[in-house]
Amino acid sequence: MEVISHSAFGRLHPTGHHPESPRRLLELLERHPDFVEGGRATREQIERVHVESYVSHVDALKEDTWLDADTPAGPTTWEAATLAAGCAILAVEREGFALIRPPGHHALADGAMGFCILNNVAVAARYGQAELGLQRVAIVDFDVHHGNGTEAIFRSDDSVLFVSLHQWPFYPGTGGPGTSDRHTLNLPLPAGSNDDDYLRVFTEAVEPSVRAFEPDLLLVSAGFDAHVDDPLANMELTAKGFTELARRCAALGPRVAAVLEGGYNLGTLPALVDAALSGFASRS
Repeated sequence: MEVISHSAFGRLHPTGHHPESPRRLLELLERHPDFVEGGRATREQIERVHVESYVSHVDALKEDTWLDADTPAGPTTWEAATLAAGCAILAVEREGFALIRPPGHHALADGAMGFCILNNVAVAARYGQAELGLQRVAIVDFDVHHGNGTEAIFRSDDSVLFVSLHQWPFYPGTGGPGTSDRHTLNLPLPAGSNDDDYLRVFTEAVEPSVRAFEPDLLLVSAGFDAHVDDPLANMELTAKGFTELARRCAALGPRVAAVLEGGYNLGTLPALVDAALSGFASRS
């Protein structure tokens, strides 16, 4: 699976000591210097997902601010966000893994949330449907946090299946027991869940649901903050667990792409991304 990214992620959208920092991508791109360079998503592509007033607000930022209690932004945030969404689009085109920032799965149609500016995986899904003719899209999100923004964007859309495995109870407080429906599958897991717990749920719930949906495209919101050493959560996944999750995702669609979400331990993140890439490579 090709790595897709852009060198500008290491300088755009500076966030100081915030966990979501340019250093995340500097570490990853040092590991993958031969990445395929993506471009910026267009306003038309972004506005398939996000309302025009919010898009214009972020585009017009001239000074540093906070878009919500957890999400800093500034004059270069719009460029970073459109590059992130554009790399996610290229990942769909090339069946690649977009290593990007800021992440996206908390972003709502009309606002930022939880470090996220644009919902990259949602923009990529709509691109696949509108421009590649891929009618049915499944999204599997194994970031440690519930992908509430992605769920909200697609909740009433029968053409998209959203599946989320996440720590519960935990930020953002959504995706708890009893919140699933026909095309939303929330799989909350208690703190301390490990590889065996995740893979059991994948076998029992994720695989049969995605296969029954028969997607034309499978998108993976690949967060690595469920790792045992991540500072922002309380799960116990290992590198081997991420390899196996990626391997199983790779088997669930005729076309598969992945988009980076969380993962905030800079000492472990590059190896965890490599572990997932080895799992996705089982398609070849």
